[in-house]
Amino acid sequence: MTRLIDRRSAIGAIAGTAAMLSRAATAAEGAAAAPPTIAERLGAYVAGTGFDALDAATLETAKAHLIDAIGCGIAAFGETPVRACREVALALPGGPATVIGTTQRTSPDLAAFANGVAVRYYDFNDVYVGREPGHPSDNITACLAIAEAEARGGRDLLLSTVLAYEIACRLMDAAELTRRGWDHPIYSLPASALAAGKLMAMPPGQLAQAVNLAISGHLALNQTRVQVLSDWKGIADANAARNGVFAALLARRGVTGPSSIFEGNAGLFKQVSGPFELDVDAFGGRGGRFRINDCGVKLYPAQGGTLTAIPAAAKVAAEVGDLGRIQAIEVATVNFTYMSAGKDPEKWKPETKETADHSLPYVVARAMLDRDITNDSYTPAAIRDPAVRALMAKITVKPDEALTAMTPKALPNRVTATLTDGRTVSHQVDALPGFIGMPMQRSDFEQKFKRNVARVWSEAHQREVLDYLWALERQDKLDRLFELLVVKS
Repeated sequence: MTRLIDRRSAIGAIAGTAAMLSRAATAAEGAAAAPPTIAERLGAYVAGTGFDALDAATLETAKAHLIDAIGCGIAAFGETPVRACREVALALPGGPATVIGTTQRTSPDLAAFANGVAVRYYDFNDVYVGREPGHPSDNITACLAIAEAEARGGRDLLLSTVLAYEIACRLMDAAELTRRGWDHPIYSLPASALAAGKLMAMPPGQLAQAVNLAISGHLALNQTRVQVLSDWKGIADANAARNGVFAALLARRGVTGPSSIFEGNAGLFKQVSGPFELDVDAFGGRGGRFRINDCGVKLYPAQGGTLTAIPAAAKVAAEVGDLGRIQAIEVATVNFTYMSAGKDPEKWKPETKETADHSLPYVVARAMLDRDITNDSYTPAAIRDPAVRALMAKITVKPDEALTAMTPKALPNRVTATLTDGRTVSHQVDALPGFIGMPMQRSDFEQKFKRNVARVWSEAHQREVLDYLWALERQDKLDRLFELLVVKS
């Protein structure tokens, strides 16, 4: 009897094991048939897109935006937060990536960080408006750092730049983060990680892991852009570039990250953005238009939603003449600009440059006084000017649904002054050169670049830098570029 029981037990165990193996095989087949994750699809897209996918217009645009970003970074070279971040990066000397403006090198992630802080400081670099607005050129410094570290040429740098823009902008099209309390540098994490991985010739699987690693530990809060704005406002996206580069370096060495980082039970969809679709087959190079061609370029150093308020305010001031005749000023704007630049009480009493350039009341008042906004509009003396404070006290800001409906093709603002005699003077500006449908020309980019770098470089040196960058696809190595970008004390 004992032997019979043992035999039956053995048969049962064998049968149980067979059933378990069958279930495991079925599960494995199901797993094998599961659709690729978004991270995997992004990795495959980046790995499979080559330089020949870039049409002439996209190539020209990529060079123009690179020139614009470098000009913004050189303009901010001497600013205190920029200098502080540069010193932090150069505390680890001797790496393969140059801190722009110097002859010194550090690790690629820290170079991307320090250079990104400079590019972003004046809030003068480019802008993209999808469901979420952001600054895709903040990812350029990740491309510069890895291109130099990997001894890549101009073609590789331009391709990685276009791909970084593509990923960041497509994600900004897909889902809004701001109203959920999160910040747009979240989308720069996969963009910079994938661009860096492309320059390191990583295969699709490693690129997907770079995305998983970049997103999982580095989510950005939108507290950065509300109430009193700190130095971090201009540093947050540079930090995303740093983390994206670092994630790519880890993935290259075989480190894996949480998957599925977008779709998982506690992933980005559930915790941050809500679910969204991402049709990678419609991306640039696969029949779609590269999104870098749809990015705006700023004519003024101010938050993107406030830009059209500057010429509108200047026109009102010119028509009014004596600003003492103004009794009240109403600024009608789009919902996003109201939420980010016209709602908080701190916007009427800015104490920092970061709060001032994200303050619709300040930008309007300063533009009415000076008929312009420049990098010098945010000095401590300009911010605390009694005349600007008096004018700001007369300003109210309201969201306007009709204006909001015009986005993203326009970012309109309407400035209306009511005079002491009861008359009103009103001007509305919907878009500016550099906005969608109003592209800047090569000469426009050069003019802005020259304004930004005029204090540190001669006209001859400006021309040399521009000529090098306009011919970037013909440069086999980038050593000369970093030599040209040195700022001599």
